[in-house]
Parts: sequence; C-alpha cells; structure tokens
Amino acid sequence: MRVNPKHQKIWTVVKNIPKGLVSTYGDVARCAGFPRGARMVGVALRAAPDGLNVPWYRVINAKGQISFPTGHEKELTQREHLEKEGVVFSSGIVNLKKYAWRVGLDRELWQM
Repeated sequence: MRVNPKHQKIWTVVKNIPKGLVSTYGDVARCAGFPRGARMVGVALRAAPDGLNVPWYRVINAKGQISFPTGHEKELTQREHLEKEGVVFSSGIVNLKKYAWRVGLDRELWQM
C-alpha cells in the first residue's frame, strides 16, 4: 500500500502533540507545511492505519470544539480521551489559551 507523503507529515505532527494538550486542524496543517490544509488534516487522520497509533483525538477545531456532532459516538470517544489526559471542557469548549500546543514555537523541528 502506498502512503501519501502529505499524510505522513500530518501524522508526524499529530504524534508529537503532548498528552494533555490539543492542536487545531489549521495549526497541524501549518506545522506540517500546508498553511491552508486544515481539511487535509481531517482526511489524513481518517486515513491513518490503526497500528500507527496517531492520537487523532488531540486535534480539535479552531473554536476549541470537537468537530463531530454532539452525542455522536466519535465525539464521545474523543472527549473521553481528552478528559482522561486532563483536558477540561467548559460548555463543550476547550480553552485553547490553556490547552493548545503552540506548534509554531517549534517551527525548526518541523522543517522536513
């Protein structure tokens, strides 16, 4: 099976989000070198092989919310994973000032 090299870059970024922190689709895309590729991040996460263990649940939208519909099985799973890692939701929103991984600060690391 041929793996999309863009997806590999995205998976690498997501695998480096520390436990207890989140990143947005847009920030992951920028960090991977795709400044307008937020949607590509979602596609890449859906395409990630199970054995790769990409912590997809650490990626949320720019509003600090889970992108799955409220009550959807995936939304509940994502929220459960994040809460186990200590991420707090207030009215369904994660405080990005407190919990966002600031990938831009590590830009040199991501020059691939």
